[in-house]
Amino acid sequence: MAKKKQAVRRKKPAAASVGLSVAETRATARGADAIAPAVERDGGAVLGSYRDPFGGRTVLIVSLPIDRVEPTPFQRDPSEPHVKRLMTVIETLGRFLDPIIVVRKDDRYWTPNGNHRLQAMKRLGAKAVVALLIPEFEVAYQILALNTEKAHNLREKSLETIRMARALADESRESEESFAFQFEQPFYLTLGAAYESRPRLSGAVYQSVLRRIDDFLEMPLPKAVSERERRAKVVLAIDDRVTAIVDKLKGRGLTSPYLRPFVVARVNPIRFSKATSFDFDEVLDKMSASAGKFNIDKVKPEEVTRASGPPADED
Repeated sequence: MAKKKQAVRRKKPAAASVGLSVAETRATARGADAIAPAVERDGGAVLGSYRDPFGGRTVLIVSLPIDRVEPTPFQRDPSEPHVKRLMTVIETLGRFLDPIIVVRKDDRYWTPNGNHRLQAMKRLGAKAVVALLIPEFEVAYQILALNTEKAHNLREKSLETIRMARALADESRESEESFAFQFEQPFYLTLGAAYESRPRLSGAVYQSVLRRIDDFLEMPLPKAVSERERRAKVVLAIDDRVTAIVDKLKGRGLTSPYLRPFVVARVNPIRFSKATSFDFDEVLDKMSASAGKFNIDKVKPEEVTRASGPPADED
């Protein structure tokens, strides 16, 4: 039996013992002079600079022409209700108090964190937006860790991750595994490719399986993206079989919102396994075969009720 992993307890640091002092954050920030002229050439203004109090890295406070700022091209679409709420708050207060985060891309600026605020200001007709400019461009790819403005659902997070992988694949031949921090979970990449092909996929019902069998790949990003597309097709083929089973169960009068999670749980070959390592294709081949042999005549309504979990459309 596999040994249960023991949780590592984080050592609590002493109060006020980490990072820079107040005076140190105000000290001359390295690199600020190098990027400041570029901001001015772009029509912006550097309002100040400081050293991040935790890591000591340079941050510039800038005002930018709003038409030069755009979201990173691989992030989720903004939420219309959230943008409208922000517009109302900004108008009511008569103030914009929450700078967005940006990195410089050529003579434009990408925001990996702040798109909702940016869209609200654009719709309000603002000429400029205040931002925290990070000199290190790689921050643009740390979007999942940065974005706390509005929590991602599974679909948004998965789509952002595969889009980010595609963007990185155009620039890097490093392994997918080397970007584990940016991607967070390997199954986001597989589900992201699946969502691209099937936007209404009920990805949440496959999450428990993929979480256990999907790993970051030790292959260059361009090849890894192709492999993610292949894996997505395997998941979608299983989903086709699951959909056919669900339709047949509905034809027998079963209308529970938990039908799809019930069927996926039934055909999951590792549901009761205590193993910690699996082969992706081997597990999904067994899952597909199990779905192909699924006997709807043996399903009782009370079984679906007892097995109810998250509805299929929760993501």
